Amino acid sequence: MSHTPHELHDVFPDDGDILHQLKLDNGHFQKLSDRYHGINREIHRIETGVEPSSDDRFEDLKKQRLAMLDEIGQMIKATTA
Repeated sequence: MSHTPHELHDVFPDDGDILHQLKLDNGHFQKLSDRYHGINREIHRIETGVEPSSDDRFEDLKKQRLAMLDEIGQMIKATTA
């Protein structure tokens, strides 16, 4: 179990400029990014013991985060293609 937050700039370290531009220009990305950060913070609070959670809820949150990372990765790829 990792206690390190999975911030987007850490997950996509070579794509900081693209992430910034998407945040400025793409409303869907803005909402997705905000939702990702909210879920990511909740996962981090659970991992560090600040917030209790059932195993099912914790796994569901991690699946949501992964799905959002996949979508964000596709958006980055589409921007660089």
